[in-house]
Amino acid sequence: MHFASPHYLWLLTLLAPMIAYYVWRTMQGGAAIQISTVEGVARAPKSVRYYLRHLPFALRAATFGLLVVALARPQQIEQNVRTSSEGIDIMLAIDVSASMLARDFEPDRITAAKEVAGSFISDRYGDRIGLVAFAAEAFTQSPLTTDQSTLQTLLAQIRSGLIDDSGTAIGNGLATAINRLRESDAKSKVVILLTDGVNNRGEITPITAAEIAKAQNIRVYTIGVGTEGMAPYPAVDMFGNITFVKQKVEIDEKTLTAMAEMTGGRYFRATDNAKLKAIYDEINQLEKSKVEVTEHLSYHEQFLAWVLAALGLLLAEFLLANLVLKRIP
Repeated sequence: MHFASPHYLWLLTLLAPMIAYYVWRTMQGGAAIQISTVEGVARAPKSVRYYLRHLPFALRAATFGLLVVALARPQQIEQNVRTSSEGIDIMLAIDVSASMLARDFEPDRITAAKEVAGSFISDRYGDRIGLVAFAAEAFTQSPLTTDQSTLQTLLAQIRSGLIDDSGTAIGNGLATAINRLRESDAKSKVVILLTDGVNNRGEITPITAAEIAKAQNIRVYTIGVGTEGMAPYPAVDMFGNITFVKQKVEIDEKTLTAMAEMTGGRYFRATDNAKLKAIYDEINQLEKSKVEVTEHLSYHEQFLAWVLAALGLLLAEFLLANLVLKRIP
């Protein structure tokens, strides 16, 4: 409810002196018929007219209040909001090789990567996002979609060992993501590639894949995951049990940097969970969707309903005073 002339509502304060005067006058009393004594009628039962004697004034006061509200011109607001967004198509390429089980992140690299990627997806409402998993080979876990619920489910299913993990094919991972963006009509197309190693498998080199991305106007952000120095990597002992041994962290930062710079993106190095989250937050700020909001307001006058209600109460007060509660002069 909106009032076009709200200052008229101050007239409602006049109800206070009106009520005060009515109470004062009622307390003063006054005889309609003068008789010598009321002893004969003092114990007489009270009729309905006795209990309704104040109703005409209440109806008159309510009529005044309704007319004041009508004078303030109540209006109903109809709000039409039209939102148009220029979304971004984003492919997340995540390394799922065995080295992603290293424990230099909590609880390990791949779980940390999935948690941060999940938060990133939740913040990208309206954008189409897809998933690529790669190790010695690459495959599409999810094509581009705006269905965040399904995307989060498919992200949770990514794990090490899902595909052949006898190496890391960074070039194939990027090429698979590019293939999903190739026919996209979005004005902005992005690949976020996360890996913890060096390209040692695959038919396509990382630089060749980056050149293809550049030709397709696809921006590539690369993220190297791994602490500085040594990290506990998974290994299998002579009894077939998984153990963790300290090994040197090797990330081909030179190649990852070249891939990003060639396509207009950036290279980031994540050495712990907090830095990895900060990286995704920064990319989230760098790649903002364009959203336009058009708002249209329509005002519909409602004062007539209040006037009719006031006239109805005024008619009820007139009929009550002149029929049910009519006084003899």
